[in-house]
Amino acid sequence: MKIGYDAKRLYGNFTGLGNYSRSLLINLQHYHPENDYYLYTPKIKDSPYTHFFEQHPDYTTHQPNTRFKSWWRWCSMIKQLKKDQLDIYHGLSHEIPLNMQQTPIRTIVTIHDLIFNVYPNTYPPIDRWIFNLKCQHSCKTADRIIAISEHTKKDIIKFYGIQADKIDVVYQSCSPLFFEKEEAASIGNFQQFKIPSRYLLSVGTVERRKNLEIIIEAYAYLKKDFQLPLVIVGKGKKYKDKIKALIQKQGLSSMVYWIENLKDNRILKSLYQNAELLVYPSLYEGFGLPVAEALLCKTPVIAAKTSSLPEAGGPHSQYIAPHNAKAWAAAITNVLSDSSLREQMMSKGYTYATAHFSPKTTANHTIKTYQKTLNKNP
Repeated sequence: MKIGYDAKRLYGNFTGLGNYSRSLLINLQHYHPENDYYLYTPKIKDSPYTHFFEQHPDYTTHQPNTRFKSWWRWCSMIKQLKKDQLDIYHGLSHEIPLNMQQTPIRTIVTIHDLIFNVYPNTYPPIDRWIFNLKCQHSCKTADRIIAISEHTKKDIIKFYGIQADKIDVVYQSCSPLFFEKEEAASIGNFQQFKIPSRYLLSVGTVERRKNLEIIIEAYAYLKKDFQLPLVIVGKGKKYKDKIKALIQKQGLSSMVYWIENLKDNRILKSLYQNAELLVYPSLYEGFGLPVAEALLCKTPVIAAKTSSLPEAGGPHSQYIAPHNAKAWAAAITNVLSDSSLREQMMSKGYTYATAHFSPKTTANHTIKTYQKTLNKNP
């Protein structure tokens, strides 16, 4: 097959959507080298993460010869797609170009989440309108849809009226680094951050939807022996200021360690492996990648009982009502104090994550979607 991809995030985003794009393309090339992979991007940011794709002979990258790069990606890129005689075009992050249905090229779009519809007040009105327009167009016109969780599939059906049999659930794979078996001490040196040897970990953008305040509030219900320091990995703006004020009010300033702009996944992996547990109280996730990453690092997970998080964490993680601070404190106490429970969560969580989110599994499921799409009657 000749398969083209929207590579804007692959070449320009070094967090969620970019990581998804790079991991998927690496996995597909590794397990299915018989295909030809074409990458289409308005620009390329120089980074160690992008060099692999620029230099590898199995990827062909196209950029526009125009100043109107957004228009090229949204519309005029079709000329290049037809010239390359693609069998399939895969929009990796909610979008496919206009008028693709007027070409012989089959189309697939990955939908990660519909947060802008579920929590509209967390987006400016213009952003919400644009995101909804693009997602709705892609879901209506694509030949098939990949949802990264069963919960996202339900949202696509709910908000856009798409038939269930048009949507395949293919879970997001973690970076291959998380499948490498290395001892925690050998992964990455995080001592530069001067954090203590025992800590709770939170990973993700510090924004209102992530619901971090419930963990801060839970500290009031923890006995001293279980009030471990909290390490927060993630950027934040206004909501971070709110969390800092709450931390100060609770008298926890010396207990909280902030790590922003962490770009080295080896250090992130080390942070997971050395943590006592991951706390993830998010109100809504399309998938919940930090949960899966923690399980692959054999770190117990306590997550909110919401959206797709039980899919990411599997049956042996702990799930708590997102707004119940006492329940969060009780769960943290239970996991920290019960060594047999911790061992079960670590071993069975790891088994679940390796079975559901491995590179081979996600690559093969994606290829099955491609084959279904090509077998569709004209």
